[in-house]
Amino acid sequence: MLISRSKSINIDEQIFFRSSQVEEGVISNKEFFAWFESRRKVNSFEVDKKPLKDLEGWHFEQDTGDLAHKSGKFFRVEGIEVQTNFGFSPHWEQPVINQPEIGILGFLTKRINGVLHFLVQAKMEPGNVNMVQLSPTVQATRSNYTLVHGGKKPLYLEYFLDRSKSRVFVDQLQSEQGARFLRKRNRNIIIEIPEDEPLDIYDDFCWLTLGQIFELLKYDNIVNMDSRTVLSCIRFAGQDTVLDPSFLKLNLHDFREEVCLSSLADEKMAVNDFDIIISWITYLKTYYELHVRRVPLNQLKDWSCDGTKIAHREHRFFSVIGVSVAASNREVQSWDQPLIESAKGGILCFICQKKNGILHFLVQARVEPGNFDILELAPTLQCTPSNYDPNKPGLRPPFYDLVMNSHESLVRYSTLQSEEGGRFYHDQNRYLIIEVDSNKELVLPDNYIWMTIRQIKEFIRFNNYFNIEARGLISCLGLKAPGKTY
Repeated sequence: MLISRSKSINIDEQIFFRSSQVEEGVISNKEFFAWFESRRKVNSFEVDKKPLKDLEGWHFEQDTGDLAHKSGKFFRVEGIEVQTNFGFSPHWEQPVINQPEIGILGFLTKRINGVLHFLVQAKMEPGNVNMVQLSPTVQATRSNYTLVHGGKKPLYLEYFLDRSKSRVFVDQLQSEQGARFLRKRNRNIIIEIPEDEPLDIYDDFCWLTLGQIFELLKYDNIVNMDSRTVLSCIRFAGQDTVLDPSFLKLNLHDFREEVCLSSLADEKMAVNDFDIIISWITYLKTYYELHVRRVPLNQLKDWSCDGTKIAHREHRFFSVIGVSVAASNREVQSWDQPLIESAKGGILCFICQKKNGILHFLVQARVEPGNFDILELAPTLQCTPSNYDPNKPGLRPPFYDLVMNSHESLVRYSTLQSEEGGRFYHDQNRYLIIEVDSNKELVLPDNYIWMTIRQIKEFIRFNNYFNIEARGLISCLGLKAPGKTY
């Protein structure tokens, strides 16, 4: 028996766990790839770069130079000045996306033949490197679903606006990229409708089990960022879950089995208990300072706008570009908008290591200007190497050399995954999980700590603890239970 419980079984966790173990659902994986390719071919998509000054519906405000939409909705590109005692750069200025409204990222689920299936959407976003990726059932900003654009409502939206139509499994506010957005959050939600409720399935949607989605996360750029952040909210163990000690004696041969163990391991198996982690976070929030002041975009010292794009004087970090979009299957079939084009070659990596026989992940507390509460928890390494001066290796982040020089035998997961294509243009990061030998002693800076996956999932339950990069990476880890699980 894999798990036991001191109280009654939590059915929510049980059905998620079971779905994660089913690798083919109402459609086979072969049928899925045929359907996915057909959605690319049957719909027409076109994205062309366009000077910011020529974007229809957008304008630079005369006094500030801020880039805004004529409706006053969607989002704005503004300037900020940042001061902090975190890291090697105590002061800088930059553009930032100000999008205060809260959007919906939601999966509609249903039990089919007793197995929970997720309704996924083949969705075009203008910034996607491959145009179409798998999104949640509903992925919409408030401006979109309140029809500011004058188009159609997103399909299945009514289930997420009226919760009486369904059972809610997950409903949380989670942050977006703190380096590019100013205090941006979205509602991450998973709901279930009754198994016998009829539901029309439109052409761009299909049912997949959680196990199938985990399998697709092994591929580059299929499951989009918004899907990954919602999936990260799923827990496989609750407060009353107790791991059967005999499981620790098994000779595990699959990394997914180790992930499973870490996802279920109770507090006494972790090297740091919940109270220690809370105290560590609290101390760092009082130690680090973050002061963010909004400034007019046209007053940023190291940034310039030539009417075509907004760029850093050293051509580093990112630029703001414009695009013209046409898509046959979107609520609006054509529009213009700005996008962030980041420096290429980003790395997101968790280092993991067995401690007390349980896989632990090395978590970083990271300060970014868009954070709600000074810092959020992040992957061990979150960086873009090209943004660092090669002649100043001392300014690289901790564990940079360990990650960049790791032998392939240590790599447990490696894919290219895209950031959100509605705001970022062809923005991919290398997602990595590297396991170091349990006998290797790592010296930890004060803002690093070891956590099990179960502990990570517990913190994700609450707003603004783990950043979207960490959530996206941790969601990529499928789990495999050896033997009987229920």
